[in-house]
Amino acid sequence: MARIVDARAQGWTVNREAETLVLALFDREGRNLVRLARLFVDDVDAAEDLVQEAFIRLARHAHRVETARAPAYLRSIVLNLARDHNRRGLVSLRHQLAAGREIDLPDEAPARLVADEQQAAVLDAVRHLPLRQRDCVVLRYLHELGIEEISTTLGISPNSVKTHLKRALANLGEVLGEPT
Repeated sequence: MARIVDARAQGWTVNREAETLVLALFDREGRNLVRLARLFVDDVDAAEDLVQEAFIRLARHAHRVETARAPAYLRSIVLNLARDHNRRGLVSLRHQLAAGREIDLPDEAPARLVADEQQAAVLDAVRHLPLRQRDCVVLRYLHELGIEEISTTLGISPNSVKTHLKRALANLGEVLGEPT
């Protein structure tokens, strides 16, 4: 991911506390946020752009965000930006491949195809979950957030998070042919 632009070098007015918050969160959360965005947009460059936009929005509104809630605020922005990205109908990598593009596989790729196919099946099943269920599953199992953190990120109650997770696991079990 690209480095954060030095705001002072660009002539922007910077609140020192906001700058410190954004830089600390970039170091601590940046890679995880790109991984989160990547699950929704299927394109590394687009995922990095979404995360960059999320940090820009945080910097603009840092005076309104409690420091303790800033990571949840960032995750929420990334999820919303990813939804908007997909809603606009931007072409993803899987659609490009479906249109007939070929890719070169490295020599070790055939040995990994079985595991990759299983992972792809799980990710595809997760992508087809209803929106809230998908968000909860991704935040819980891929980003290993607790129920309270998910609740804060999505702005829903902890009991709703638990309900969405339970329904999502049932749906995944049904689609993947596994007992719940």
